Amino acid sequence: MRGARRRTVPTELAALAMGVSEATIRKWASRGRITRYGGPQRAEYDLDELLVLTHPAHPQPQRRSQSPSPSRQSTPDRENSTEQSRTE
Repeated sequence: MRGARRRTVPTELAALAMGVSEATIRKWASRGRITRYGGPQRAEYDLDELLVLTHPAHPQPQRRSQSPSPSRQSTPDRENSTEQSRTE
């Protein structure tokens, strides 16, 4: 029984499948996130490996977004005290 055959696609199709730019595919490969196959002039990527990125077996928990901190509002008392100290 032979092993499963790798289904590879060129950079353009890998980017299309992932919904990212070709530059992003190349960046992922250079950072080791995905494996680059093919020769020096023909980069290809494993379609199954790409699909795992879109549907990981164990997804990371999503971080809760923090609500923005309330902005500091100047109060009339502070503005008046500043004016008074300038005139004195």
